[in-house]
Amino acid sequence: MDLSVPSKENVIYMVDQMKEKLRMVNVDAMKSENFDEANYEDLVYLYEMVMKRNAFSPSEMQAIVAELGALRK
Repeated sequence: MDLSVPSKENVIYMVDQMKEKLRMVNVDAMKSENFDEANYEDLVYLYEMVMKRNAFSPSEMQAIVAELGALRK
């Protein structure tokens, strides 16, 4: 998947992958359709950071979820 090109499909893919990796309990709060391409670069940055880590502390998890919340439309 070419994430260098902003598209709705890429946004959906990244959000879904992060939800799965983070094992988010409340996945309804992070529905892919709640994100758009306006914050694409920030979403790609967050996606890359999440995908390269194997584990997260509770405070890191809270910060990631807060950032995802800020990127929602």
